[in-house]
Amino acid sequence: MADTIYKTTRKKRNLTRDEVCDEASLLNNPIQPERLERIENGKFGITPDEVLLLSKIYREPTLCNHYCSKECPIGEKYVPEVEVKDLSQIILEMLFSLNSMKNSQERLIEITSNGQINDDEIRDFVSIQRKLEQLSITIESLQLWVEQMLADKKINLEKYNEIINE
Repeated sequence: MADTIYKTTRKKRNLTRDEVCDEASLLNNPIQPERLERIENGKFGITPDEVLLLSKIYREPTLCNHYCSKECPIGEKYVPEVEVKDLSQIILEMLFSLNSMKNSQERLIEITSNGQINDDEIRDFVSIQRKLEQLSITIESLQLWVEQMLADKKINLEKYNEIINE
């Protein structure tokens, strides 16, 4: 059986199970080493709270997206998997998506102005919908990048939160 993402991430961070469990206890959210082992070996499903906890301990926000897009029955349907990318690639994709939407704006207004989508409008509507979905994924990728930079302390968390909460 292949290692789960939870095991590979722990190993990537050079942590033992006991160290993870000790850190979890310090965060007032204890997890037993046996439970962690079973999660890592795919014998027990992980809970959303455990994903959040491990994501924090490992400083790996991608675990949350993985869980939502691959393991949660609702998320599998509604949450796309977001790739971790370089900031420059994210920005280029965002600019491309925004430019593409700019060209589709008038057609979207034309299609939806009467509150319904006619048979002859469906193809254009689906095309625009796909462009919007790609823009949404790019935005999520940017958010994931920011969360990773915050976790890695490459962005000042205190200053970031101060500005977010203005």
